[in-house]
Amino acid sequence: MPNPTAPQASIEPAITTLGNGLRVVVSAIPHSQAAVLAAYVGVGSRDEARETLGLSHYLEHMLFKGTESRPEPTAISAAIEGAGGSLNAFTSRELTCYWNRVPFDRLSLAMDVLADSVRHSLLAESEIERERTVICSEIRRAHDQPGQRVSQLLTQATYGEQPLGWEIAGDLESVGAVTREHLAEHIQTFYRPSNIVLSVAGNVEREAVVELAERHWGDGWPDGAGEAWPTRSAARDAMSDEPAQVEVRDLEQCSLALALRSIHRLDPDRYAMTLLNEVLGGGMTSRLFTEIREKRGLAYSVGSHPTAFDDAGHLSIMAGVTAEHVLETVDVALDELRKLTAEPVEAEELQRVREHAVGSFRLGLDAAASWCHRAGGMLLSNGFIESVEETIAGYEAVTTTDIQRVAQRVVREDNLAGAVVGPFDGQDELLERIDGFSPN
Repeated sequence: MPNPTAPQASIEPAITTLGNGLRVVVSAIPHSQAAVLAAYVGVGSRDEARETLGLSHYLEHMLFKGTESRPEPTAISAAIEGAGGSLNAFTSRELTCYWNRVPFDRLSLAMDVLADSVRHSLLAESEIERERTVICSEIRRAHDQPGQRVSQLLTQATYGEQPLGWEIAGDLESVGAVTREHLAEHIQTFYRPSNIVLSVAGNVEREAVVELAERHWGDGWPDGAGEAWPTRSAARDAMSDEPAQVEVRDLEQCSLALALRSIHRLDPDRYAMTLLNEVLGGGMTSRLFTEIREKRGLAYSVGSHPTAFDDAGHLSIMAGVTAEHVLETVDVALDELRKLTAEPVEAEELQRVREHAVGSFRLGLDAAASWCHRAGGMLLSNGFIESVEETIAGYEAVTTTDIQRVAQRVVREDNLAGAVVGPFDGQDELLERIDGFSPN
């Protein structure tokens, strides 16, 4: 008799490539009540011209605004919401994703709506102009929110004047320059089968999903859709010429951010990088939280986070502090970075952060949507899907020496940027700390 308490076999995403090159990945979860579908397209803001920056994000909005078979702007959302589901999209620096989530017995509807919106948008001039106002409002809102604004400034300070340093949504000028021709050309250039991954997860069968994919994504593409898309320009290694950026605002406290350029997405040290971040600022028992909040009471929230791209990455530190505590908080954070390079973490600390990383990773895969986005994002970005077991094995193999070595790779001279938004006018003092930072 089977043991009812034994863990189920791991979910194994299955990949099928259609004749036109479009990849379909299915993660079957028989006990789920949902079907989650996502179309991942390999284009993001780093693939855009500065003059029309925000084009991918603009198009993300437009593909919900009417198609040949659903001409009304609300028809796409009404079809999914009418089935009890939800839909949305997002744009990053390297990809654009459109997704919907429905009860599993409405898979056919979900596939039809997703393909219709991605492949048959009307791009009506009236909707383009109406949505321009919406996007500009979104840009203004991000600028008005200190947490988002400091992230924008930190990105500029870290990467400078190159695509990775530009804002995903663009700015008011670049969004104002976008025309229907730009949007249509963007689709023609990047929205082609070999640059799209269709990911489906939930209570679905692979054969049924592939059959629907063939029906809705298999043919009818324009001439030239089988050709390769443009090559993405490589990231530059140099930091910004302005590594300390301060925006003085009349607020109650300051949003502080620091960053160091780090490793790319598939760097062999990526598992050690994750655990290094756990040690530094990954939770309430991390070193930054302990030193800055618990021991000194300088901030309510403080933490760190690694971000990785195809060929670059950065490790960021974020905190909310009063103006008089900005420089002290910076000093404490820099001291903690130096400690990571000077001596290996204790075995007990390594085991604690490893268990936290593995546990968080497992819990993050507790829903069909998580499997859908993990499989789709990894297949598009990396060309393969790493199994759960491989990821955990990567964490298990990390040693204290590995963490120190990665810290020494990242924490180095001329590799620090910082930004502050709030009632802080000490840009010279911040720049002095950034320019003079040394791991020794």
